[in-house]
Amino acid sequence: MNNYLKGITETVTQKAEKIKLLITDVDGVLTDGGIIYNDAGMEYKRFNVKDGLIVAHLRKNGILVGAITGRNSKVVENRCEELHFDFHYHGIKNKFQKLKEVLEVLEVLEISLDEVGYIGDDLIDLPILTKVGFSACPADALPYVSEHVDFISSLQGGQGVFREVADLILQSKGLLSPIINKYINP
Repeated sequence: MNNYLKGITETVTQKAEKIKLLITDVDGVLTDGGIIYNDAGMEYKRFNVKDGLIVAHLRKNGILVGAITGRNSKVVENRCEELHFDFHYHGIKNKFQKLKEVLEVLEVLEISLDEVGYIGDDLIDLPILTKVGFSACPADALPYVSEHVDFISSLQGGQGVFREVADLILQSKGLLSPIINKYINP
């Protein structure tokens, strides 16, 4: 198995290997955290296309993908729909409570908290980050967040953090090399 991500500890690899559900925050992870409004109040956000491409590969390999975000944003809803996230919840102030509700629904799939990965960057994410089986944050997450995660991305929010974490999960399961090889030898 090629090791495309360097410097990953065995502990991180073991935790990532168990993941059956990857959930992400949006602002500060899928985006750089900036919000732009025009004079008419229209909201704009910038997403990294690399994050989007890997979602289909996660799902094809049996890993569910979701988002739980604290803000309501039509732009974010559209992006989650475009990427075919399995679920996405917006305007959630108690993210851990929402995660518990999601897991009750997913109980049929026998997914436990240890098999959930979460990417977050701020205080509102800490209740989930400290309880899931695998936690990650962007390089520019606040220090009191990054000290509580298993993996700190080499990238800042909005620059491919989701992709790096997804690649890590796929690599830990031995699935990344076959995906890459399908592109090299279609």
